[in-house]
Amino acid sequence: MVCASNNLPVEFFKTSSTELETDPEPATEKIEAIGAPGRVRKYGWLSRLRSYVIFDPLIWLYTVVFGLVSIPASFFGDPERILHGFARWWSWLIMKTIFSPVKVTGLEKIDTAVAHVYAVNHGSALDIPVLYVHLPFQFRIAFKKELLSYPIIGWHLKRSGQICIDQQRPSASIGSVRSALKSLKSKMPLVIFPEGGRSDDGQIKPLMPGAFFLAIKAQVDIVPVALVGTFELLPMNTYHIKPRPLEMRVGAPISTAGLKGHDMDALAARVQKAIEELYYAK
Repeated sequence: MVCASNNLPVEFFKTSSTELETDPEPATEKIEAIGAPGRVRKYGWLSRLRSYVIFDPLIWLYTVVFGLVSIPASFFGDPERILHGFARWWSWLIMKTIFSPVKVTGLEKIDTAVAHVYAVNHGSALDIPVLYVHLPFQFRIAFKKELLSYPIIGWHLKRSGQICIDQQRPSASIGSVRSALKSLKSKMPLVIFPEGGRSDDGQIKPLMPGAFFLAIKAQVDIVPVALVGTFELLPMNTYHIKPRPLEMRVGAPISTAGLKGHDMDALAARVQKAIEELYYAK
């Protein structure tokens, strides 16, 4: 389906979310690692206490302090570059705090001097810090307009040049989409979560073809990225962080050369297959 007045696919506007979460978990839970049947790890009240008393308050503290400092600092130079730097430091602190080292494979084969669209599976709110720490360049991320209503976070997103998508009024997002297209053509990479939201069970969900509209329009390659372990680290609907080793697996670029709008379905299928092969690999 296409937004006829501007030739933008409706699916493009169904972006991922980072809404506030509740915590309906039982006092003791079991988490089974993706791709490792039988490896069940138990988490009891000590793990939850560590998360609620140490990890979560520290993450909120980092967010408030970095947010309040970064916004004024961004007026003394290139705001997008400065705010990206603050976001990387914020992310680095979070990842060090929660004791979750990340093994990166495949990124060394990517020419990061060239703009790509990085298509990433979305299993956790902590996917964002992982990406900021381990993608060694500036990039843009598409986000829901609702996040602008959150103090500090909304200010940072708006001033840092991220791509705001209004799901209720797609036509209101045209300017933001055009800005993203212009950025891609001027060598600024874009990160997308083509599943349209976080996975609720740790499995890869069907990708939305419309998510690849910008890649086709800008004629830039798509790089599939699989984040492994982040769902187990922090699933949806909880604040309980469960430290563990993580992986960021980067696949070979998928070309969009010569593709048109009617090729989005086939392109989405290729990207889906590539992400699944990375994610479920033993």
